[in-house]
Formats: sequence, structure tokens, C-alpha cells
Amino acid sequence: MRIFTGVLCILFLSALLSGCTGTVEKPSYSVDNNGSLSVVCPDALATEDILTKNETFQKSRITFHTEDGGDVVTYLSEPDNPLGAVIYVPGAGESPASHGERMEQYAKAGFAFQYVDIRGNGGETNGIPFGQQLIQSDYESFKSGVWPQYYQTVCDISSARKYLSDRYGVPVFVMGSSNGGRYATVAAGIDPQFSGYIGISTSDWGLYESAQQGMTGDPLRFAASLEPSTYLAKISPRPVWMFHAREDPIIPFENSQDLFEEARDPKMFITFNGTHGINPEVDERILSAWAQIYGTRG
Repeated sequence: MRIFTGVLCILFLSALLSGCTGTVEKPSYSVDNNGSLSVVCPDALATEDILTKNETFQKSRITFHTEDGGDVVTYLSEPDNPLGAVIYVPGAGESPASHGERMEQYAKAGFAFQYVDIRGNGGETNGIPFGQQLIQSDYESFKSGVWPQYYQTVCDISSARKYLSDRYGVPVFVMGSSNGGRYATVAAGIDPQFSGYIGISTSDWGLYESAQQGMTGDPLRFAASLEPSTYLAKISPRPVWMFHAREDPIIPFENSQDLFEEARDPKMFITFNGTHGINPEVDERILSAWAQIYGTRG
């Protein structure tokens, strides 16, 4: 009976018969006059290879096979029945190996932790590193209606969110450090299914401000579409937490504060001890806050 009903729905879909409605949106992106990106992300098939498993947690290598032909590699550390989950977007030069202890720490606290090896970051996922070459290449793609790598990366992060949401049915946060915090802001702003955003040692790229000096039209709109400040306010009413060290030698403390001003409540700006990027103090503050919200492992 189910097969027969499905066949009828396909045969008469063009006639829009009652009970056979519903369409699948094709992957696409658009950028409005304010530079705000909207996407319908392509589906990505995920395959999993279990690397380690013990009584505390399981660690897997999960690869997303995307429609553009590129494989996006991620690493997932998970406890049984997690209380919540976080997608981590790394900064330039970070590797999964440098977060091994962190992944285990989050799992032991009851939270799944997925590291996304984003395109062009020098790891296992191919792509162009963020810089002048990528900006120029992506703008040429933007002008011709082809997917820029930057937008693809945002969809990769959203695909990881969907994967964890389907896998666990728990709140999924996105967290990024440095450059990764910039990508994570955009992803949280355009994907309302993220439960919140955590940015560490991050700020705007500064591209839009530079483009304002003499540029108009598409170049200015494209530059705005890459900036975290275009999207930060869209995250509300989901929480925005931003962490920054006063002595950061890479992204000035004031630049992070400027970005934070764009956020709406509920929001929280935390100064931490250190230099640049995520560190154990940041982890402890995040996990302590989540323990108050979601409870702890029994």
C-alpha cells in the first residue's frame, strides 16, 4: 500500500493533487543588497570510520562527500547519550591532533565535539587558504553564479550541524577560534538550527571596511557577505559568547569588542588569560556554563 501511494503521488504531482504536495529545494545561494548571504545547502553523504572506542567515549573520522566533488574531513568525539554537541571550526594552522585532549575532555563532560577540517586550512580537506587568492577566486565565482569556496565552507559547517542534530537530537552549538570564529559566525547567522555561537579570539575580516574605500555594487556586496558583522545580530535570540585575551598579538582586543557590539541579547563577552586562540581556561568556562544549563554526567 505504501508503494502504491508513493507511485500515485509521483504520477499526479504535476497536477498538485491534495496529499501529494511538497518540493525539494535545489542547492542555491543568494546575496541581498545588504550583503547578507542565504543558502540552500546541497546534501552531503557522510561515511564514518571508528578510530577508538572505550567505556568513556568513541572517536570517529567522519567524511562528508559533497556534491561539488570534494570530501570534507571531520573528527568526532562522543559519549553515550550526549547532553549537547559542539562543532569546532579551527583557525589557520590548527590540526585535529592538537585538539585530541580537548575532544576527550568534552566527551567526558557529556558533550559531543566535532572538529571540522575546513577547506584550504592545510589539513586533509582540499581547498585554497583564506587570503587574496581565495578572495579573488571566490569573487569570480560569485560574478558567474558558481559557488564560492567561502560559501561552500559555510554549508560544510551547516551539514555537520544537521548530521549531529539527526544523530543525537540535542542542542548543537558552533564554536570557532580566530579565522574559524569568522566562518562560524556566518554559519550560525544563516542556519537557525544552531543553538548558539561561541567565538574565540575573532573579529571581522576588515574586507568590507576596505571595500568601502572606492568600491560600490557587487564588489561591496560580496565583501559584506564574508564579514561576521553582517550576521552576528541574526543569531539572537540564541546566545552569543565571545572570548578574547587582552594580550592577543594577532587580533587586537578592541577589534573583537567592535564585533561583539553588533550582537544582540543574550550575549556575553569574556576576557581570558592567554594570547591567541582557544585554551584550557576557555574550555573550563564553557563546560561549567553548560553544566549549569544542561546538567552533568551522572
